[in-house]
Amino acid sequence: MSETACARTGCPGRVMVTGFCDTCYRRPPAPEPPSAGVAAGPTGAVPSAGPPEGSTGPAAGGLDRDGLPALPHLSSPDPAEAADTVARPPTGGRRCGVDNCAGTIGVSYDGGPAPDHGYCPDCGRKYSFLPKLRPGDRVGGHYEVLGYLAVGGHGWVYLAEDNRVPGLHVVLKGLINTGDAVARRVAVEERRSLTTLHHRDIVRIVTHVQHRAPGDAEPTGYIVMEYVGGRSLAWIRFAPEDELTRLFGPGGLEFGHVITYGCKILGALEYLHDRGLLYCDMKPENVIHYGREIKVIDLGAVRRIDDRSSGLVHTQGYAPPKQERDERGLDTDSDLYTVGRTLKVLAERAARPAGLAARSFEALIRRATHHEPAARFRSAAEMSRQLWEVLREHQALGGHEPYPERSTRFEPTAAVFGAALGTVPPLERWTRAPGTDAPGLPAGAPEPRATARALPVPLPDASDHAAVLLGGLAADTPDRTAARAEGDPALRTVETALWLCRAYLDAGNAGRAAEWVDRAKGWTGDYDWRIFWHRGLVHLTRGAVDRAEDEFAATYAALPGEAAPKLALGYCAEYLAERLREATEPQAAQARDRAAQAEEFYEAVLRRDPTQGSAAFGLARVRLRHGGRRAAVEVLDGVPTTSRHYDTARLAAVRILAGRLTGGAGPLAAELSEAAERLAGLNLDGSGSWDRLVAELREHALACRPAGGWGSGFPAGELFGREDTEEALRGLLSRSLRRLAAQAGSAGERGDLLDAAYAVLPEPAGLLELLRGRGGGRKRSRGPEEGQRGGRGAGPGRRRTA
Repeated sequence: MSETACARTGCPGRVMVTGFCDTCYRRPPAPEPPSAGVAAGPTGAVPSAGPPEGSTGPAAGGLDRDGLPALPHLSSPDPAEAADTVARPPTGGRRCGVDNCAGTIGVSYDGGPAPDHGYCPDCGRKYSFLPKLRPGDRVGGHYEVLGYLAVGGHGWVYLAEDNRVPGLHVVLKGLINTGDAVARRVAVEERRSLTTLHHRDIVRIVTHVQHRAPGDAEPTGYIVMEYVGGRSLAWIRFAPEDELTRLFGPGGLEFGHVITYGCKILGALEYLHDRGLLYCDMKPENVIHYGREIKVIDLGAVRRIDDRSSGLVHTQGYAPPKQERDERGLDTDSDLYTVGRTLKVLAERAARPAGLAARSFEALIRRATHHEPAARFRSAAEMSRQLWEVLREHQALGGHEPYPERSTRFEPTAAVFGAALGTVPPLERWTRAPGTDAPGLPAGAPEPRATARALPVPLPDASDHAAVLLGGLAADTPDRTAARAEGDPALRTVETALWLCRAYLDAGNAGRAAEWVDRAKGWTGDYDWRIFWHRGLVHLTRGAVDRAEDEFAATYAALPGEAAPKLALGYCAEYLAERLREATEPQAAQARDRAAQAEEFYEAVLRRDPTQGSAAFGLARVRLRHGGRRAAVEVLDGVPTTSRHYDTARLAAVRILAGRLTGGAGPLAAELSEAAERLAGLNLDGSGSWDRLVAELREHALACRPAGGWGSGFPAGELFGREDTEEALRGLLSRSLRRLAAQAGSAGERGDLLDAAYAVLPEPAGLLELLRGRGGGRKRSRGPEEGQRGGRGAGPGRRRTA
């Protein structure tokens, strides 16, 4: 008992450890909410005021104090309507349980009704499913039974009113069969467990009382719990559509509501697990939605995690398979299995998640309910985090404001793969062999090895004692670290093996990297997602993209809410789509399907975090090949100014608008004009980038110029000239190439650029240049147009000369 006095007027009692007064048996009054409809506070008390049942409360898409989609307010039904005055015993049979008897009692025969009392066919002990209490009975002297709420696995649940405090309703729970030793043991355990639990999403016990019914040799114990008026998730699951619309609003039960239920349930189970307890019997019937909150009720199946002797309480369809229960009993992952099954049946009633979030949610359920316990989530917190991430993905893909957060599994990285479109072309572009066509835009998927080096790295396992030491080692000397790990047991850990794998990949030694991944697998087991991820990196470095895809898919199955596996899968699908497109006609459909997969993965990552450069460039490449320039530019324009890849994306947009695509497709006059406008806003460095970009745009404009010219949409100006003629464009391009010659790093490169500059001129002009003394062209002195202005920067207020 605490020293806190009851705050209710006129009550001399003290608040018990359960949170209820020892005299009036009520909670302290909740503080007045700031406005109607505010959700319950951390104590889990039912709100004292709120909007009428059926109102949606916060605006659509609103979040509660935990950042989850706010649940609609559900008012408590009238107690007179909540309880049934007619007892309806359970049907279908159940285990006897007397002295651990495995017999089944309450089974109907020859199609008749199931008996509510009788004798066990195995041990011969008498049983009864009939309730001990009737409406009007008084328990403990002042709890008047109003009716029956439910019949649980081990006892009847009654609704009662405390006659000492009119209007205060409580729940009484007693045994269904006092001859059942297992049931007695479970009831005692439930009472002890509930007395010490204090979590806002778990029902709380008020006290416990004894009551002897007429004809009983000994009294029956009843626990007295707070009454949580609301709707069970089982009721919500089967409610008519019009009723769900009334309660949840026009959208009915939404996917976000299912996620909110799941995260709150997992929070309650995490609380139990931290105290060495298993819930064992999670199902929709055992969760009540009241006000804007939920309560996990019926802790009758609670047991200690290390209990391997007590009879198991479970519900068919939600518990793990029978063989697993018989062979190893229940464990933490068993509780997560039941949550997965509960969320699966609730999601079947809700609207389908948006885009890739539907697949991510299915992957989460598959992991939670995997037939191999070792493959399931390892904790309620881990499962809750992935559920949260899937929610964020659903919201972003559904058009809500994205909520980018740092990953809890991968280190943040500034590396980006496939950004060639946003890079100014090098001088080597123009020193190609004579007669070779000008290259198109670099819109293909990047090389696998470069992609492997740019993908995120898993966060070190803080529980691995070698992680701190490895953080201070240089990754460019893997052989030295490997030799040390062989002789030092302190370094013979999974984290060391994975560190060495990455170090050898950086050094280009995929064979040694694979050896260390295999060693890590031997130490950690078959279902560690880090093994899948590193195997994928090894295969990618070797160019085996199809095998890498399998490993990244396994990582995605283990971490369905994380962005990194989706980024890797997007790349693999993009790369393989290109290879299929280069193949024979029968594979063209597969190439389109692969491209659609790549787009789906890239978009899921980018919509969740618009600053993700690799996803932005990947999606732009895919859409450039299948949706055209405008679709690609729209993706790049969505990269925010807060992204380190913002300038790169702007440059890529210019190149895409004016560039010649693979296959020879050129831009329209309007796209060329837009490219010229965007070019003026770029802020390039002073190393000649501006001149190289101008040269590329002029080259594309010349190569793609229609036979009849650009027409009225021609962007006349400094970049493309004042006249829409081939001769004028050739002259401008030649001028650009001569300026590039000033940037050459060698005499040979300079000569090649000058050769290209003369070759592009109209034939008479080119001949004239040669007659003026080209003879030793490679020794030709630089003219005034090849001066230092070609390397000027483009800072604010500085006008460039093209």
